[in-house]
Amino acid sequence: MHEYAVTESIVEIVCRHAADAGAGQVRRIHLVIGELATIVDESVQFYFDFISQGTVAQGAELSFRRVNVEVQCGACGHTWQPESADWTCPLCGAAQARVQAGREFYVESIEVEDA
Repeated sequence: MHEYAVTESIVEIVCRHAADAGAGQVRRIHLVIGELATIVDESVQFYFDFISQGTVAQGAELSFRRVNVEVQCGACGHTWQPESADWTCPLCGAAQARVQAGREFYVESIEVEDA
């Protein structure tokens, strides 16, 4: 259900930037979402279709780019993309993994039509 709140934020951000740019209509919104963000694309799309009604973002296409989880070993510095819940370093065996990528959730860009 947290997708509703984050989708409200997306619509607010997009509408504010579209107004600042003097845009007539938002055509596409590019979102970046990390695997660890626990955001469901379909839920964001569903809420977006509802929340954006009556705004310059109504009817805009949402484009989702997923970012894989990437971790770095705190002991040896090795960086890898874990394929399971086991984040033990495959190089040195230490259990000191730090997330380097995969928590992202942001609006990367907005495509607009001039007013």
